Amino acid sequence: MMTSYDLEALRLDLQKRLDGLKPQVDRNRLGQFATPTELAAEIAAVTRPLMAGRASIRFLDPAFGTGAFYSALLRSYSPSDIAWAKGYEVDPHYGLPALSLWQDTHLKLEIADFTQLSPPTTDRDRPNLIICNPPYVRHHHIPVGDKVRLRGKVAELTSIRLNGLAGLYCYFLCLAHAWLADNGIGVWLIPSEFMDVKYGREVKRYLLEKVTLLRLHLFDPHEVQFDDALVSSAVVWFTKATPPSQHAVDATYGGSLTNPRVVQRLATTHLQEDTKWSGLFKGQEKVARGESNLKLSDLFLIKRGIATGSNSFFVLKQSEAGRLELPSHLLTPILPSPRFLDVEEVEADKLGDPLLATRLYLLTCDEPEATVQRKYPALWAYLQTGIARGLNEGYLCSRRSPWYAQEKRPPAPLLCTYMGRLRTKNSRPFRFILNHSRATAPNVYLLMYPKPLLLDLMQQQPDLLRKLWLALNALPVEAILGEGRVYGGGLYKLEPNELGNLPADVVLPALSQPIPLVPRQLTLLPS
Repeated sequence: MMTSYDLEALRLDLQKRLDGLKPQVDRNRLGQFATPTELAAEIAAVTRPLMAGRASIRFLDPAFGTGAFYSALLRSYSPSDIAWAKGYEVDPHYGLPALSLWQDTHLKLEIADFTQLSPPTTDRDRPNLIICNPPYVRHHHIPVGDKVRLRGKVAELTSIRLNGLAGLYCYFLCLAHAWLADNGIGVWLIPSEFMDVKYGREVKRYLLEKVTLLRLHLFDPHEVQFDDALVSSAVVWFTKATPPSQHAVDATYGGSLTNPRVVQRLATTHLQEDTKWSGLFKGQEKVARGESNLKLSDLFLIKRGIATGSNSFFVLKQSEAGRLELPSHLLTPILPSPRFLDVEEVEADKLGDPLLATRLYLLTCDEPEATVQRKYPALWAYLQTGIARGLNEGYLCSRRSPWYAQEKRPPAPLLCTYMGRLRTKNSRPFRFILNHSRATAPNVYLLMYPKPLLLDLMQQQPDLLRKLWLALNALPVEAILGEGRVYGGGLYKLEPNELGNLPADVVLPALSQPIPLVPRQLTLLPS
């Protein structure tokens, strides 16, 4: 008779074979990242004390895969401890072989979309233990119709209205609430980004208000848990019960689940839905603001660079644009991505074009197709090659009229890179660029436009821009990292509002006179 360890060995072989038969790009799109055996075993071990005192286990995994958590459950409990076990798997590629693998156990596995199913109507038919690694499908890969259905269903079952940018894992977490028995235990292995991003606020509200959060472990982003996904992970444990007043949560960070590097108790009053949680779990406090209480967003309007829809088509080298005989007045200088920009200060020639070894130009034309065909035959011919590649049907291009039109982003005097890595203790993942040219920038940069009051001061003080640039580069690394978010492998990202939320006190000494608090309202881009 096979032991649970024999079955796990067979499952691992099956997982490897099935993954090999499915292209990595397809698994990424569908969010199919198998839970490693060691991690599943640790989760089961940490969960075991939480299930003490219960007569028997009623187990559910709504995103079963090949059964990493069910296998860990079998290795942690005797068969007599498990009343029943159920699983749902939407993909027959994994579900059908898993059915065969576990056919001699008590598991009831169905090939079905969990999000389409109705929860049990009685508590005895509900699981008292849900352990799940839900699919990590980003919002833009969820069809619009499915997203409307999912948001409506979550709102109906939990009164939580998820943000439209929420990934599929958020819907799984909230929908499972109606399945879990009262006082049952929920355990979720999910991307840690919900802790810091705007769409995660409703997820955090669910964890703070709808259930009693027991423990949350944040893995070190440099210690990636999945071999095939650069995603920073967290594990959440909670009880389906109203949280008591003055409740505190076990917050652990780094290392392993059974031996974390940071262990602390955090009162839920510290874990507000609009607070970034990751810094708290690392034992870090936010860098305090100075007396002025000014933010960078009070001084700068900060925008993402241009998302072209296809850089390989719309961004051309000077020589290629000449060969194609594209009209020069429809070509706007654009900076290369940060990895190809080896200077921190971009100088310009007499025309305002950047003095770089390789000059790049963005095709910028918003004239109707009929006009282009009549006035610019060379450009019209080039656009036909884009249509042949299907670019006009792409996500961004198909939403523009005409499809080849581009966003308007005037040149910014200061730019900040959008992402980067902390390669050494003293390195800086984000770079501030001083731009003297008329070049715009792609969306791997954040463009910093001085607001009117600051513009006035810059006109009075010609050297002020350089002083501001030097001051920005002197910003403490921990201050910037505390506002941004981090992904698996130590990749840090910074959105415009996150950069804007940084305290401005570091740049104030560069000003020769005090600056009053700027009303926090939208300012038009400078012309």
